[in-house]
Amino acid sequence: MEAQAGADAEPESRRLPSTRRRERLVFLACVAVWVAALLLSFSTGHYAMTPGEVWHALRQLVAGQAGSPAPTILLQVRLPRIILATLVGAGLAVSGAAYQGLFRNPLVSPDILGVSAGACVGAVIGIFFHMSTGVTQVLAFLAGLVAIAIVTGISRAVAGGSGRLLVLVLSGVVVTAVFQAIITLLKYFADTDDQLPAITYWLMGSFARSSDYRTLGVVALIMVAAMVPLLAVRWQLNVVSFGEEQARSLGVNVTAVKWTVIFCATLLTSVSVALCGVVGWVGLVIPHLVRVAGGANFRGLLPNSFVAGAAFMVLADAFARNAPTELPISVLTALVGAPVFLWMLYASRRELA
Repeated sequence: MEAQAGADAEPESRRLPSTRRRERLVFLACVAVWVAALLLSFSTGHYAMTPGEVWHALRQLVAGQAGSPAPTILLQVRLPRIILATLVGAGLAVSGAAYQGLFRNPLVSPDILGVSAGACVGAVIGIFFHMSTGVTQVLAFLAGLVAIAIVTGISRAVAGGSGRLLVLVLSGVVVTAVFQAIITLLKYFADTDDQLPAITYWLMGSFARSSDYRTLGVVALIMVAAMVPLLAVRWQLNVVSFGEEQARSLGVNVTAVKWTVIFCATLLTSVSVALCGVVGWVGLVIPHLVRVAGGANFRGLLPNSFVAGAAFMVLADAFARNAPTELPISVLTALVGAPVFLWMLYASRRELA
């Protein structure tokens, strides 16, 4: 019996280091892709540069020299967009992973739960009434909170305390449709010479509008303030993902974890939407791919989603601005995200049956 117990314990003792090694390998792979995406984004554009020219331009910046337009292009045009794409991609991916853990399903995302649509309404109201960027971001955040509150309220009212996934998703679809109708109504009454073009182009998604260092500094502070609590409760998310009753029996404050995730994930999504417009599929697809590659432990899932989301968004922005006419970022994320989502549905067909 003791020999059998020792034989059973040995694989378990080996499994934990193996899982951590897998998470680290995925993290290193994501970092490598991110670095490659940064090099591609710095080098390509309407003013193309080789890696050697990029390095020379960076040296000129450090030395304070100005002998060519390359340093100015890197500092004033490409670097702000790269930083913004990194922040938005990381924020959306982390918020999607947190929502998926809280609601215990990998098919949940801020888009499906109506958070993005709610944030869009808040931002469109800000544009409609010519409000400042800061007020627009606050409205986007508040509208995103209203959206997730309505969705969870409907789900609990219909499905009771269980909050089943199907009711949750259907509630998100309904709330999203209502908020999209509000956006359409605002576009209908908007001034066709000023407001309507601004709202329309903003909804397409772009990193060109908010790429200034003052805005980036504020956004970075907000996103760091939202991500730190999510990283702090990631071990509790592991427990909550197995069920609320089990989490309470193990001493986890489920209510505190829920509100932390909802508040911080909604803040990340709302700020991203307020800055860049609609950038869909990132919060759904990236966490799922990271989960498949590195496991479902939130200890590694959230940091890996951070880096993977940043790498994906920098790549998407590089391809978007290298087109003859710059493409909306939401087009590229949808072209990648929709096929991956169909593959996710096919892979989980037995669970959904």
